[in-house]
Amino acid sequence: METELPSAALIAWLGFGLGAIFGFVGNKTNFCTMGAVSDVVNMGDWTRMRMWVLAIAVAILGVWAMQTAGLVDTRKSIYAGSNLMWLSNIVGGLLFGIGMTMASGCTSKTLIRIGGGNLKSVVVFVVLGISAYVTLRGVFGVWRVRTLDTVSVKLSTSQDLPTIVATAIGVDRALLDMWLPLAIAAALLVFVFRSPHIRNTDGLLGGIVVGLTVAGGWFVTGYLGYVVEHPNTLQEAFIATNSNRAESLSLVAPFAFTLELLMFWSDTSKHVTFGIATALGIIAGSLAYALVSRTYREESFPNAADLKRHVFGAILMGFGGITALGCTIGQGLSGVSTLAVGSIITFFALIAGAAMMMKFDYWRLMRE
Repeated sequence: METELPSAALIAWLGFGLGAIFGFVGNKTNFCTMGAVSDVVNMGDWTRMRMWVLAIAVAILGVWAMQTAGLVDTRKSIYAGSNLMWLSNIVGGLLFGIGMTMASGCTSKTLIRIGGGNLKSVVVFVVLGISAYVTLRGVFGVWRVRTLDTVSVKLSTSQDLPTIVATAIGVDRALLDMWLPLAIAAALLVFVFRSPHIRNTDGLLGGIVVGLTVAGGWFVTGYLGYVVEHPNTLQEAFIATNSNRAESLSLVAPFAFTLELLMFWSDTSKHVTFGIATALGIIAGSLAYALVSRTYREESFPNAADLKRHVFGAILMGFGGITALGCTIGQGLSGVSTLAVGSIITFFALIAGAAMMMKFDYWRLMRE
């Protein structure tokens, strides 16, 4: 009896829907990871950072619930492999953090701003996509593989925290699978709700909805799109994902694959994948909110210096995001929701890179 494959079109449309929800709510609540770091560094305001942390906690709880129910196994994702490329995580995260500061926002904010009419973000999208593609399969990629990626730690297990801790202290992994994600999520929630400012409608809405869209991405690709044995390859498969593994929201590589699809549209082997559809959905959702709220405004570069800054920032984001296996969304939310060590390293490297660039900008401003 031939195995009935999940519909690739359905997976893509569900990705588009999740992206649209993200884009609509992200625009409404001003959800921005670069902005969260900027608020802390420049004003000492932790409100948007708590929104980001709330989204992480919700995503962790969502992944925990699905894994406990046996619906999804995020150890089958790119984040939980046994090869911990810590140097790539650090360097890539730092460069992405610097780049997103120069380009006025991370990948999700770029898409949200495109939906809101920002023409500068269209340039960032294109340059970032080219840089990411060159880092995936071009000259940057050759250098990356031969240098940064060679510095790694080969683990005997997957790199998710429950597995590593269980192996280190000699306890049953199932026990830590049950309780460690809950403990981490609880600690994050305590941090979030220590401040009354997060309890405003936008803060709660942004954190909860964004976290749920990440959990939803894992469900769509890791459960609805999962095939135990593909009839053509006789191996397990994840339908309509570029990595052929379980995925959730991640935007750097999809920028590259979106440009590739547009350039090779006549190539019937190219299809709209979950990642591409998610990115397009964020633009559509943001545009919908901008039109409904009448906040759609076209904006362009005021001068050549601003253009150069954004272009260079986009190049760093493309290289850094691919090198670190993700961005503030791909690693900072989707990756961290799996409790992968590499994702946690990248998360802090992203913040450090952004903070350093902001401090440098402030120093330069004071000097001038």
